[in-house]
Amino acid sequence: MTTRTAARAARLDQVCADAVGIARGAITEVEPADIGEHLEAVAEGDRVVTHFFESHLAGYKGWRWAVTVTRVPRSRHVTICETVLLPGPDALLAPGWLPWNERVQPGDLGVGDLMATAPDDERLAPGYVLSDDSAVEDVSWELGLGRPRVLSREGRSETAQRWYDGDAGPEAPISTAAPRNARCGTCGFYLPLAGSMRTMFGVCGNLYAPDDAKAVSADHGCGAHSEALVGATEQPVEELPTIYDDSEVEAVAVSRAHGSVEAGEPAEPYGHS
Repeated sequence: MTTRTAARAARLDQVCADAVGIARGAITEVEPADIGEHLEAVAEGDRVVTHFFESHLAGYKGWRWAVTVTRVPRSRHVTICETVLLPGPDALLAPGWLPWNERVQPGDLGVGDLMATAPDDERLAPGYVLSDDSAVEDVSWELGLGRPRVLSREGRSETAQRWYDGDAGPEAPISTAAPRNARCGTCGFYLPLAGSMRTMFGVCGNLYAPDDAKAVSADHGCGAHSEALVGATEQPVEELPTIYDDSEVEAVAVSRAHGSVEAGEPAEPYGHS
């Protein structure tokens, strides 16, 4: 048989609660102007009380000075236990701490930065065992591929989805603005990847394309497609018929110069045989 005892709430000791001046005087780390009004006194235990004062420190809006006092039984002499600065209900606090591997976001890695990969990263699988990608196995063992780890099935799936949903996929602004038939899979500059990613992704090899040297999906597109101008039909220019208006023709008399011969006169001899 077990008995349940309710925890007794601490009773506010009146002698300690009245020691507001003693508690205020214990705050010696700052100027008196940085200590505001007395806010409340909270019972922490038998003859243990914490006094809270408003803080006027710059940059600590909403924080409170907390001074804990106590006394021995049958004594009216109050002593100081501790003095701390604590955040209040409306205090501005920094975000909670996160490990570095949870804080790093795509694009944060800069020139010269190093980012270690966790040994149990689910995106990678040991490279010395058979891969679950049959297309990779066709060449990896023959070439003696010796990487310690390679992308696992989960890693490839996550990578493919990220590429497809990003700027390398069919919904990218440059892809939706390109002609409907200007897809990377039919472009001469499209270099397919190896392995199971070959059917969906490749690398752009067009110097003038915005995705040059980047992985793109087969249904991605841009205006630099290799066959963008093939099959383009020339639009004929409509020509208007030439119309002459006789009423606008003005007859002009032409005077003959000296030595000219009329059409009906015989030809003149040239003076040589």
